[in-house]
Formats: sequence, structure tokens, C-alpha cells
Amino acid sequence: MLYTTQRGQSFDLEKDFSSPERHALQKLLIWKDMAVSVDEFRLKKQEALRKGWGDSGPIQASRNLESITRDFEEQVALRIRAAEPGQG
Repeated sequence: MLYTTQRGQSFDLEKDFSSPERHALQKLLIWKDMAVSVDEFRLKKQEALRKGWGDSGPIQASRNLESITRDFEEQVALRIRAAEPGQG
């Protein structure tokens, strides 16, 4: 699966991320749409990286993972701003 950030950076999720990173990304894709704030999303990211894949232990975030989760944070912020009264 290919993913392109809002800034145009593209990733091949199969090739550019380890299996544990992909597992964390699956969780974070859901939280991108459910988090009520950027802070909540960041907490969920920390939790996913701390627990690892199947509670296997911490995942060291690669530069690619940091980049894609930064994009997720920006999307959370945009979604929240769009939902504010007077913004839609």
C-alpha cells in the first residue's frame, strides 16, 4: 500500500516500514480519525510504540515513522479545526 503525506512525501508501507512499525501504523490510522485532540493522538502514538507489536516491547521509531505520524497529527488538527463552530 502506498501512502502520500499532505506535503507530497510517498511511502510504500510494505517496504519502508518494519513489521512492528506497520502494526503501530494500523493502530494510529484509526486514532487519526478518533482522537479528540493532537495531544490524545500523541499519547496513543507513545503507547503504541511503548507496547510494540503484540506487547513485544518498545518500537524504535524510524525517520519514516516520525514523518508519517507528523502527517497524521496535522490531519487530526485539520479535522478538529473543521469541526469547530463557525469553521464548517
